[in-house]
Amino acid sequence: MHKILTGLSAAAVLGALALPVAAQNLAIVNGKPVPKERVELLQHQLERSGRPMTPELQSQIKEEVIAREVFLQEAQNRGLQNSADFKEQMELARQTLLIRELFADYQKKNPVTDADIQAEYDKFAAANAGKEYKASHILVEKEADAKAIIAQLGKGAKFEDIAKKQSKDPGSGAKGGDLGWANPSSYVPEFTEAMIKLEKGKITQTPVKSQFGWHIIRLDDVRDAQLPKLADVKDQIRQQLEQQKLMQFQQDLRAKAKVE
Repeated sequence: MHKILTGLSAAAVLGALALPVAAQNLAIVNGKPVPKERVELLQHQLERSGRPMTPELQSQIKEEVIAREVFLQEAQNRGLQNSADFKEQMELARQTLLIRELFADYQKKNPVTDADIQAEYDKFAAANAGKEYKASHILVEKEADAKAIIAQLGKGAKFEDIAKKQSKDPGSGAKGGDLGWANPSSYVPEFTEAMIKLEKGKITQTPVKSQFGWHIIRLDDVRDAQLPKLADVKDQIRQQLEQQKLMQFQQDLRAKAKVE
């Protein structure tokens, strides 16, 4: 009896010791343990990409890890890990991942600061300050056609109707010539020069020549420039500056490299 009890006690101890080991595995696939670390690895990669971790996604990840193990075992059974094609792809993947880590390390050590963002916003605000103009135009190929349209408008023809029928600019023509609100620097110099001389509601009495053809311009309205608030464009500016810094880093490395 004593030996039986001792044996049972030993089995209980061994069972207790075995539980933590089994708990470390997600599953056993064809006799091979699949460690839970693989789930954590995949979760980490998804979290780095910005995916929120939900219970449903966690369940999908577990199924994915098990499926991968099934497919990996089959690939290894076929010896595909020794193929030249696999080795080439692995080398390319190694290079890509290492370069990606280099860029991530650079951005982590050289973050875009709030001061950088403020300075970029101030530059943008200075370049776009002043007045915005709401204009409409009719674009035609020949000066004679433009003069004829100006004459028609002088006799009471509707600007929007002519723009829809005759304007070469399909974007604004479909909207009756409306170009919307814009900074005057958005247009070619000849157009801008003529537009800013107009009084609100007036039409150019002489056709305006540009690289696109002949314009008849109407100034619909003028207002102070409507700039977005810093808070509304902060993330966009940050991404833009991060990309600029990363591109400069890449260019500097290439410039310093000795290539023979």
